[in-house]
Amino acid sequence: MLSRRARIALVSMLLSIQGVWAQDWPALRETSLEIDAGSPLDFSVILPNGAIDAQRHLTLADGRFAFSDTPGVSASLHCASLAWSPASGGFPDHASADRYVTQLVRHGYNLARFHYVEAALMLGSSADFAFDPETLDRFHYLLAALKRAGISWVMDGLTSNRGGLAGYDDDRGDVVGPLKQEILLSAEGMAHWRRLQDLILGTVNPYTGLAPIADPALALVVLVNEGALEFDGIVAEGRGEPAYSELVRSRFNAFLRSRYVDSAALAAAWGGLGPDESLEAGTIAMPTNRWGRDPRFVDLQLFFTQVEQAGTQTMSAHLRAMGYHGAISNYNNWPTLQISRSRAGLDVVTMNTYFDWVGGYQPGTRIEQGSSISRELDYLRLAASTRFLGKPFVLTEYDHLFWNRHRYEAGLAVPAFAAFQGWDAICRHGHGPLILRYGEDFPHKRQMLPYAIALDPVARAGETLAALLFRRGDVKASGVQIAFPLDLAARPGPAINQREPEAATALSIFGAIGLTGNADRAATALPVSRDGLGMDALAAPMLAAGLISDSQWALAGRGIYRSDTGELTVVPGAALIEVETPRTVAAAFSRLDQPLQLGPVTIADPSGPSLVALSALDGALLGQSRRILVIFASDAHNTDMRFADLGEREIVDFGRLPVRVRPASLSLQLAGEGMWTLSPVGLDGVVHPPVGAGEGALVWRLDNIAPSGPTTYFVIERG
Repeated sequence: MLSRRARIALVSMLLSIQGVWAQDWPALRETSLEIDAGSPLDFSVILPNGAIDAQRHLTLADGRFAFSDTPGVSASLHCASLAWSPASGGFPDHASADRYVTQLVRHGYNLARFHYVEAALMLGSSADFAFDPETLDRFHYLLAALKRAGISWVMDGLTSNRGGLAGYDDDRGDVVGPLKQEILLSAEGMAHWRRLQDLILGTVNPYTGLAPIADPALALVVLVNEGALEFDGIVAEGRGEPAYSELVRSRFNAFLRSRYVDSAALAAAWGGLGPDESLEAGTIAMPTNRWGRDPRFVDLQLFFTQVEQAGTQTMSAHLRAMGYHGAISNYNNWPTLQISRSRAGLDVVTMNTYFDWVGGYQPGTRIEQGSSISRELDYLRLAASTRFLGKPFVLTEYDHLFWNRHRYEAGLAVPAFAAFQGWDAICRHGHGPLILRYGEDFPHKRQMLPYAIALDPVARAGETLAALLFRRGDVKASGVQIAFPLDLAARPGPAINQREPEAATALSIFGAIGLTGNADRAATALPVSRDGLGMDALAAPMLAAGLISDSQWALAGRGIYRSDTGELTVVPGAALIEVETPRTVAAAFSRLDQPLQLGPVTIADPSGPSLVALSALDGALLGQSRRILVIFASDAHNTDMRFADLGEREIVDFGRLPVRVRPASLSLQLAGEGMWTLSPVGLDGVVHPPVGAGEGALVWRLDNIAPSGPTTYFVIERG
């Protein structure tokens, strides 16, 4: 057996070799990332944004978002996350804002979500609610520029736990502080929230002549980002604080006094009290294990739901009194049945979900390095289980985070799954979805980082595909809806973190799933009590009604899950997801054991895990298209990126620019007639000289390291 010193020496040697291998990945050559009009990456013609004004704006119609001039047509909203902070450059100056918005339009975005606005406005302030005037001006100008470009807005009413308080610049962007709890549990906290809305949303924007609250471009307000009481307590516990704060405990005691006559009645309901507990004295303790089952959790859930619903009503009433007519949402994370009860009365359900979540950038931060497909897309299924059928659903945040080597999966899985489920908007979370150029001297732009999706060619390739699959509507919505009845009048169970069982969410491949507030008895409605039921029992009524075909069910028995539309196939055992539509075909895979046929396209013999997609850009069917965008993404690292282990789970150093791309290749065949050329397209949208040409069927070994440098894009053109 090797000594400890010898083992350390061996690991160090292997890691140094690994670093050499990583350095063999070629570096990106582009610096500017601004695409010109007419580029294959310019989607502004195929995905045009219309005007936003009193006559045309986003509204709610028949349970979906739609534009007011076409209320019968659901709007698919490709959302740009604008979570800017000083570390990522902050709000741009006017000229840069105009350039940035032009790029958003060309990349196919028609919605933008503002996140941590109050944190940016308060940075450096010495007095509460004293906003920096230059930041406020830049914020107002950007709002106006987006509106002129036909991009609607989503706003957080509050993101930072420091809100409008001065003196917290060191942790204003962190999950530190009690404000989100105080908004729901104290008059002072709610007054703080109201003042923020008055100042941020109620102040007239000089560049539009309207206060944002009255502007038709404002489509949705999330009252407080991730503001539910149970989740806020979990975050606090992660910081080493008590599981439930004293404020929560005291208010819970007051709630119990309103429900029970005395301690004896409470003890009878709970099966006893502790020796030091008294309802009359207000000394009832909180549950000690939030992950267990406890009779106290029944009343705690009722308390949380009552407080959260009342908070939503109070905040919503304030916005309505300010003149707001748009949609309102709240509690946009945490997939438990308790918080779903709190969401039941909302206009829109919003949700944040991540795969291989990363909580920081410090050395020692770890990820799992897993495949979301191998995990049967559980993070998307959990999000889907929080939707209420008949209401719009918006994914306000999602990502399969850098530096996970399988993150190429998200660019196909999320937009395809979201379109199939009939969701309204998807927003891949980041400091911003785009950068104008590499090399900006801000801490979060000096290298790829988690949430820095704009610098990551893999994430950017996924966002390009999302514009086509989701916003353009290449993937059809399911023709089946599967109801998850939630009896809102029934008492909750004794586990506060109860969520929908996996056997139920697994049905999401067979139809659009979502909650209903009643005991629906249709064949596509699950039992009200579904814990302990397997997938066979849950699917039986739908099989009997022919809503799940025999062929779908037979495939499922082999571990192959196919949608009712036939467009989406998931094979968790092979970490494979396929999409086959008339205009776009795509696949994400860890390996291919045999050639994959998708419509007119055959993919074979890949050199490694990848995402590949072919999409018609001219409106024709893929087999007849004269201009086809090819998306081919593998993995990317920063230069000198280092890990503590060979599995690349623990980060030691994120490294620096330039970004380096893992070489990848595969055999590609595309049926068709006429002369063809295959040309690399830079990340800046520039079409480089062809690397291949021929006549008839295209047969080529596609290599992502082109003579012009590494890329994730190619264009096929037929004469």
